[in-house]
Amino acid sequence: MKAQEDGTVSRRSFLAKGVMAGGAVAAGSLAAPAVLAQAPVVMKMQTSWPASDIWMDFAREYTTRVEAMSGGRLKIDLLPAGAVVGAFQVLDACNDGVLDAAHSVPVYWYGKSKAASLFGTGPVFGGSATTMLAWFNAGGGAEYYRELTQDILGLNVVGFLGFPMFAQPFGWFKNEVNTVADIQGFKYRTVGLAADLMQAMGMSVAQLPGGEIVPAMERGVIDAFEFNNPSSDMRFGAQDVAKNYYLSSYHQASESFEFLFNKDFYDDLDPDLQAILKYGVEAASTANTASAMDNYSADLLKLQDGGVTIRRTSGEILDAQIKAWDGLIAELEKDAFMKKVLDSQRAWVERVTYYELMNSPDYALAYQHYFPGKLSL
Repeated sequence: MKAQEDGTVSRRSFLAKGVMAGGAVAAGSLAAPAVLAQAPVVMKMQTSWPASDIWMDFAREYTTRVEAMSGGRLKIDLLPAGAVVGAFQVLDACNDGVLDAAHSVPVYWYGKSKAASLFGTGPVFGGSATTMLAWFNAGGGAEYYRELTQDILGLNVVGFLGFPMFAQPFGWFKNEVNTVADIQGFKYRTVGLAADLMQAMGMSVAQLPGGEIVPAMERGVIDAFEFNNPSSDMRFGAQDVAKNYYLSSYHQASESFEFLFNKDFYDDLDPDLQAILKYGVEAASTANTASAMDNYSADLLKLQDGGVTIRRTSGEILDAQIKAWDGLIAELEKDAFMKKVLDSQRAWVERVTYYELMNSPDYALAYQHYFPGKLSL
């Protein structure tokens, strides 16, 4: 961090001054140690996840890699949601310097700007989360994100995205739902633009952090909900309040984690440590994907074995979601910034997903050949 008004100085300026002042003494005192031991930089990082959530494990896959790659020069104090601020307040805490860093998702600061949802939970033009993370890294998305956070909102943060999440399930329902008429009037938990989407489809929406979902369901505050994946859902007890679990949805089909840093903290680090924080996101992204494949699939079977009925969202509901997105896009594009971001995403998906779909074999056909009777598509 920069030099403080109370007279303290940054680690870098302290070391620089120490080297200049002590140079002559060190040169004439061969018996003295050549280099003083450097204390590690401790980074206070809070997540938006409960301590028991598998996403805390995913966050640790980032922190352990950063600490190892820095050779111990960076130490990370990783904290769960609520340790310093609430799950939805980590962006403000990073901006204010209350936290050095956060592990979250952009949609959690949707209240500052609906454009936050375009970086993970926006309209699905046909690209997967992997496709859209590639847009962020190679298609101009990172610069749009910087423009939104730093130029438009004036936030003192630096951020990166990592771990392309599998499409989020439609969620948990007490009874079977097959048509749009079946969900009319439901009180449903989701976040971001997905809230606008579900409202357009006839539901009322409560935007709640993960740790508040099951208590809200038990009190009747909500009738149905989604969070993200089988492992997180199982850990917070979704199966105790609903037995119908619907996979496949367009409401949040391209999300990634957000790795946030206070800009002063980040800028004050040596360039190699900045690089470790940045590119550590890519390393953790690969590790998170492997962990998600392993745990999500295993936990889905545990839920099924425990009495949960696993269903696939009906074609009627999926078609209604796409049409609802059409209406939302028309409204979103009235904002000049969101229009240019959506134009960029559309152009990327049109080109990249054309290649992906034309090149991809029918994996379901092969799966059904070797594991007949398992899929219900």
